[in-house]
Amino acid sequence: MASHIVGYPRMGPKRELKFALESFWDGKSTADDLQKVAADLRSSIWKQMSDAGIKYIPSNTFSYYDQVLDTTAMLGAVPSRYNWNGGEIGFDTYFSMARGNASVPAMEMTKWFDTNYHFIVPELGPDVKFTYASHKAVTEYKEAKALGVDTVPVFVGPVSYLLLSKPAKGVEKTFDLLSLLDKILPIYKEVIAELKEAGATWIQFDEATLVKDLEAYQLEAFTKAYTELESACSGLNVLVATYFADVPAEAYKTLTSLPGVTGYTFDLIRGEKTLGLIKSSFPSGKYLFAGVVDGRNIWANDLAGSLAVLESLEAVAGKDKLVVSTSCSLLHTAVDLVNETKLDDEIKSWLAFAAQKVVEVNALAKALAGQKDEAYFAANAAAQASRKSSPRVTNEAVQKAAAALRGSDHRRATNVSARLDAQQKKLNLPILPTTTIGSFPQTIELRRVRREYKAKKISEEEYVKAIKEEIYKVVQLQEELDIDVLVHGEPERNDMVEYFGEQLSGFAFTANGWVQSYGSRCVKPPIIYGDVSRPKAMTVFWSSMAQEMTKRPMKGMLTGPVTILNWSFVRNDQPRFETCYQIALAIKDEVEDLEKAGITVIQIDEAALREGLPLRKAEHAFYLDWAVHSFRITNVGVADTTQIHTHMCYSNFNDIIHSIINMDADVITIENSRSDEKLLSVFREGVKYGAGIGPGVYDIHSPRIPSMEEIHDRINKMLAVLETNILWVNPDCGLKTRKYAEVKPALLNMVAAAKKLRAELASAK
Repeated sequence: MASHIVGYPRMGPKRELKFALESFWDGKSTADDLQKVAADLRSSIWKQMSDAGIKYIPSNTFSYYDQVLDTTAMLGAVPSRYNWNGGEIGFDTYFSMARGNASVPAMEMTKWFDTNYHFIVPELGPDVKFTYASHKAVTEYKEAKALGVDTVPVFVGPVSYLLLSKPAKGVEKTFDLLSLLDKILPIYKEVIAELKEAGATWIQFDEATLVKDLEAYQLEAFTKAYTELESACSGLNVLVATYFADVPAEAYKTLTSLPGVTGYTFDLIRGEKTLGLIKSSFPSGKYLFAGVVDGRNIWANDLAGSLAVLESLEAVAGKDKLVVSTSCSLLHTAVDLVNETKLDDEIKSWLAFAAQKVVEVNALAKALAGQKDEAYFAANAAAQASRKSSPRVTNEAVQKAAAALRGSDHRRATNVSARLDAQQKKLNLPILPTTTIGSFPQTIELRRVRREYKAKKISEEEYVKAIKEEIYKVVQLQEELDIDVLVHGEPERNDMVEYFGEQLSGFAFTANGWVQSYGSRCVKPPIIYGDVSRPKAMTVFWSSMAQEMTKRPMKGMLTGPVTILNWSFVRNDQPRFETCYQIALAIKDEVEDLEKAGITVIQIDEAALREGLPLRKAEHAFYLDWAVHSFRITNVGVADTTQIHTHMCYSNFNDIIHSIINMDADVITIENSRSDEKLLSVFREGVKYGAGIGPGVYDIHSPRIPSMEEIHDRINKMLAVLETNILWVNPDCGLKTRKYAEVKPALLNMVAAAKKLRAELASAK
């Protein structure tokens, strides 16, 4: 009985790749230094899987930034603005596409399906000259082989690559990206030929777009692509991987009849209906890679339950053709539980990170082959039972309060335009008011203070004094820049979710449970293991302190319930919406305490609302209903004069704009600049938006400083589709990851652009 891993985290157990990348970008280390760290990580991952007994070990799942960008490099699809002149793509061009450089902006970044990972969106058109420009896949296959490990090279499949792309600037929006299939397949063939020559026997194409709602012509593209690749792949076993959801019946039919394909992987954690399709019709003689170990969560597998599923599939695929696998790449889970020294033993016994999941996959494969490790299975069953019965998991009062929410839709009593009038009387803001999204740069010194306080090396008094000084500095800077609505800069916060989770009950935290979000950026999701409540106020102390430093409005800054949910590892023993309602009640208590403390503007960030959207349209309405309802619960109790803001980042909002309106926030600030103002097209198409709105005027993910003229032009574009009296001026997102040397001039230009427009609008009257 064989075992397989779809993909593995690339950052390293202690974020080794992150630190190597950032050192290289800062010019503190060489390309050779970076490559050495990367090679060491790859070899340790391959060795670990090999030692665990995994048969089908992936290669080419490592990346210096993103696997879709790696595919763009392989195909030589470099946008012309990067002035690439052909040849093998090096770090300069590769990282310019990912991060921008001094003279040109980065490519767009967006969510990878419904995960918190981001990929770099390919920009394609009829004139792109595709050429084999990165030999990474072959090099890594050979590298593993030299270490004695025969791997399965993994690629973003050709059809999914095109379906995840966008028409480049200047290309008609209606351009059919699939028309480029004939141009990219010859490059895939070149790579396949080199891999065959190097001795590869299996190759994996990730075609995850098969789980989405596809039209007939899109499904036909899969048949066309694999028919075209069939002869190039002869002599190779071809595995097509799907993940993150059920494969719809039509797509399943297409997938299982693709020519030249040896096997298929299915996500049987999020794809329960797929199980029915497999049982009713699975092509004979094909390999079934059954994804029964969850690649997206940190809970230990219910081995007995998984074994039962696998045994039922043996009858379908045959003993020798059934392979135990992960539901998707383990990229989306933390790396290794071994590094968690502070988690208590009970909670730790409920968990499995990527390294442990590799062991689970192999244990299941051995059990199927009649070599069941009885002690391992018994320990797993005991941990499952302890989690079910632990008193730490259930809080009766919270369960009751959440149950009582049903039956009300929790709307504020007055409509938004009347509320905005009441707020304006109180706040007296100019037109085109300026603000920032919340965080200010987190300096090395600031991180040191937090670290020392956590390690009890400095007293609480010293800590409060240091944070207070930092807040004062941020307030002074904003007043000097003449920003209208201020923030305290969040110097006391490590992360917008972790900070709240640490103060809520029902949450546990890891020391090294990092997961890649994009590039070198990693997040450490909290673990929600039990019912959630708020023992005491979380932000009132700092927000009140900051408000006392200024006469201008100071925003209270909170993370919304849906974002806390979507950016955590969530308990899998109750529906997600129940957990979300519990968090909403906790945030509601905080909102009301801030209001009592005299904070008149409160921002409840829902950065991740869009990313929780199910991949299939039929499931959208239910999710949006409870997600938007959860947001409204948080602020239903405030006065009309209290202005509720929300913020959302990197997402395609156009398809959920009506749900955003339904959130009934007073002001929404929204990421916009990096996606070419895609957001504005919604308003051009006539959607009426009556609340305040601040589409981001510059991209904070790039070190580039936008000029006043550029920001002025951006705001002008917005004024063409939005009313003057509802438009706010702000950056795309928080400024935490930037340096003050970048932030000051950028904000100076932003305020200058807003003032210039105010003057122009006044003289036009």
